[in-house]
Amino acid sequence: MDTTSVGHFAALSFIVAPAMLTNASALMGLSSSNRLAIATQRTRELALQLESAETLSSDEAKRRFDEMNASAERSQLLIRALRAFYFAMGAFALATLLSLLGLAMQTFDPLGLVRPLEIFALGAGVLAFSGLVTGSVQLLRETHLAVRQLEMRSANLRAKFEAWQRRTNG
Repeated sequence: MDTTSVGHFAALSFIVAPAMLTNASALMGLSSSNRLAIATQRTRELALQLESAETLSSDEAKRRFDEMNASAERSQLLIRALRAFYFAMGAFALATLLSLLGLAMQTFDPLGLVRPLEIFALGAGVLAFSGLVTGSVQLLRETHLAVRQLEMRSANLRAKFEAWQRRTNG
């Protein structure tokens, strides 16, 4: 078996894997940015509704206040996710760069730097992967909050509709 081809395959894997994971981190970051814009806009809408309300003691005002707090919490989770994805992108890019340097120096390495570069590249990749996982966990938490908000809004509208039906039919 030709060990040169195995070495080149391993080197290619060392470069392609971080590059693909960088792309995954970027896509997750883009998705999180869009979700953050939506959550922020919803928080603003609810704040404007509360500011223009005649009274803040009504059940409707309390519901809007609770929903505004949930939207603000979602925004904080999304900001944490974005930080984690940005960290992951940078660390994956570093892992790719270190892998490329190691590959370039592999044939001529008088100072013995290839092994440390490989170790640093692997370390950067592990840290980057943990950033990707951390961001994904934050997105899961935010999604849970978003679904809970939708369920609460749906239940509230259902109750209003049923009360309206009782008034018009009864």
